[in-house]
Amino acid sequence: MSLSGHSPSLVDTYSERSDGHDVRWTWLAHRHGRPAEPEARDWLAGQLGDPDLSLTRDDRQRPHLDPPHQGYDCNWSHSGERLLVALAHRAQVGVDLERLQRRPRALEVSARFFTGRESDWLRAHRDRDRAFLRLWCAKEAVLKAHGHGLSFGLDKLRFEERDERLHLVECDPALGRAEQWSLREIEPAPGYLGALAWRPLAE
Repeated sequence: MSLSGHSPSLVDTYSERSDGHDVRWTWLAHRHGRPAEPEARDWLAGQLGDPDLSLTRDDRQRPHLDPPHQGYDCNWSHSGERLLVALAHRAQVGVDLERLQRRPRALEVSARFFTGRESDWLRAHRDRDRAFLRLWCAKEAVLKAHGHGLSFGLDKLRFEERDERLHLVECDPALGRAEQWSLREIEPAPGYLGALAWRPLAE
């Protein structure tokens, strides 16, 4: 039984499959202040059918699944009382989850850390707090998948909104090609926004 009180096999799991890549994710209730890893591990173990699932962290504290599951990648993020967990086969995956709240310094932060075009888009947006958080989650999800996190630089990748969805259109060569990345924006519960980003592993 997970710390949230729900069996990992009974929670909703969402997935996308294409070109041999399987990406699955879920969101769980999470007790604020409790470690997220045991709950994330419970769900991952259920998905992989391995109650003895083992994972380790690299020098940047990014989790990696140990053999025999090295063909999979995982990531999770928690905020408030929600936890977002993802599992990918033959792909790198990253997630970010944040609580939606007032962001009075959104323009100041974007001018310092985002690209100029993103700051212009944010300045013109009617719901600036939500737009800022959407962009933040998208960027962090890609950077967590890449493995370096925010320290790599939020200005090293640029998103544009098309058809009410964010798309990665430019990025540093270290992140690969922008068109390799897929992004899904997620709203797991009222007051929360998240993002799931993934790209296929090189064959």
